[in-house]
Amino acid sequence: MNNIERRDRGMAYISDESVFEQQKPARRLTQQLNSVDRSDFETIGKIVKELLGKSENAFINPPFYCDYGFNIEVGKNLFVNYNCTILDVGKVRIGDNCQIAPNVSIYTAGHPVHPDSRNSMYEYGIDVTIGDNCWIGGNSVICPGVTLGDNVVIGAGSVVTKDIPSWSIAAGNPCKVIRTITEADRKYYYKDRKFDEEAWKNIVEMGLSGEK
Repeated sequence: MNNIERRDRGMAYISDESVFEQQKPARRLTQQLNSVDRSDFETIGKIVKELLGKSENAFINPPFYCDYGFNIEVGKNLFVNYNCTILDVGKVRIGDNCQIAPNVSIYTAGHPVHPDSRNSMYEYGIDVTIGDNCWIGGNSVICPGVTLGDNVVIGAGSVVTKDIPSWSIAAGNPCKVIRTITEADRKYYYKDRKFDEEAWKNIVEMGLSGEK
């Protein structure tokens, strides 16, 4: 079994020439993305589309870094803010309407703990899954093997080492669930600050108020 096959099966593998060869297209595209005029939204969108493949209305504020690109599967309306790193050795699956704040890192890649095993050059990639409508706060790290359910909010500066269930606000290092998101949260935009009448009217017109 070659190292690409081993990697794609979630087994320990070595980054040999064939592995590095697969990284070249993403390295070229991220270099283009990271050097483009930041106000040229059309070109940014085209590069993101080429990098992520079958994505719909995805936008990334450069700089952005990833290993392969083809291992990142995203749903509709993804927004990624500045300086995101996705080590997509394993699959990174991101659902619809997700927002990723600045300086977020998503790691599927890792190395053995024992130094002798680590010095063998074997490494691994374990998939990460992020559900629909998730918001990952700035400077957070998502570690290999983690699954975030739908409608999850991760507080800024968190290190997520374990799965987080749907409808949760979670934060900390290690990241833990703080509370469940409820219907009472709907009319607030920040802590105890409610939407004003004009904004709430717009939300109602969008069909997002929960009212029937």
